[in-house]
Amino acid sequence: MSEADDVRLVHETLAGNLKAFEQLVDRYQKQVYNVAFRITGNAADAEDVAQSAFLKAFEKLRSFNPRFKFFSWLYRIAMNEALNSEKRQRYHDTLDESTVAGEGMEEQVDRDGIIQRCIQRLTPDHRSVLVLRHFEDLSYEEIAETLHLPVKTVRSRLFSARTVLRELLTQQGLTLE
Repeated sequence: MSEADDVRLVHETLAGNLKAFEQLVDRYQKQVYNVAFRITGNAADAEDVAQSAFLKAFEKLRSFNPRFKFFSWLYRIAMNEALNSEKRQRYHDTLDESTVAGEGMEEQVDRDGIIQRCIQRLTPDHRSVLVLRHFEDLSYEEIAETLHLPVKTVRSRLFSARTVLRELLTQQGLTLE
């Protein structure tokens, strides 16, 4: 699917075709969930945030400007919902035991948990750029568009976020390769 397909689906949704919005949800639900999880640090909260983000997107669909990417517009909504949820919750990461695939993974699970807790300690501005760049693989330009920031600001925040995260991980006895 292309950006033109997204715009077509938005127009069809606005014309009353709810199946068109379902296609948008199907296309982006994994990415929205992933960004929500990386911000909230909790699977259940991430599911709630993703549902809330899609509901808000549906409600605000008339405000979508087709000159911009639907993907970026939706991500901005998801980021805002995740950050708002995280502010409301203010609890520390707990590891979802259902993600443990079997024996011998304890070390990796512990490492992943430490990394996630360190990410949670970053400021929302730093966490946002870090998640979008390293977990969602967005380019600097896509991050800038998503967060409504100049590319220079994205680069600066990302540098600062990496520096702070490296320090936090070092304090926990971890180093990133």
